[in-house]
Amino acid sequence: MTAPRVLLVDDHGAIREGLRIMLESHGVDVVGEAADGAVAVRNARALRPDVVLMDLRMPGMDGVEATRQIVADNCGDVLVLTSFDEQELVSGALTAGAVGFLLKTVDAASLVAAVHAVAEGDGVLDPRVTRLALGLLPRARDTGDGGARSEALPGTGAVAAAGLTDREHDVLTALGEGLSNAEIASRLGISLATVKTHVSNVLAKLGARSRAQAAALARAPH
Repeated sequence: MTAPRVLLVDDHGAIREGLRIMLESHGVDVVGEAADGAVAVRNARALRPDVVLMDLRMPGMDGVEATRQIVADNCGDVLVLTSFDEQELVSGALTAGAVGFLLKTVDAASLVAAVHAVAEGDGVLDPRVTRLALGLLPRARDTGDGGARSEALPGTGAVAAAGLTDREHDVLTALGEGLSNAEIASRLGISLATVKTHVSNVLAKLGARSRAQAAALARAPH
């Protein structure tokens, strides 16, 4: 199995070094580093990593905007490392298309497993981060003209209005449980290629940018 190629993004050099040691000792190929979002975007465009391990709070361009640009340019899948005091940033990164979220207290084994999962096309969402994301889900913002518009994720009615098939509902439920594509294929008795097709259809119908968004919607009350 080919080692995942990872770009580390964090404004603290000691944290990047710790992550590099942790990942490389488990066979992950760290191809580059960045101390801010702008450098992360440039390096992602140049290196085309499988996974961008992204901090959110950085000087200059933050991790949310960096995620948005990296996803838009299709330069790699973004796995965010976050903490509980970053609700607004988590919301923004979810909307920007990050495919996974882990807490910064994650242990080495879980981090390496998450990097492999993201590199193989799966999403990763720490349950505690899921609760944080769902707490932000229904919020609306005043437009200044007497109305309001929703922000962050599609509204909690998006699932009901999406017109999913029964099989797509099954796949969405599995995403909400945090299952990988291989686990979904095993549960539903279908091929991995079919699972990937269903996941793509679910994301398109929900208007979700990533599996993480879809998983959050699946776990929200409808």
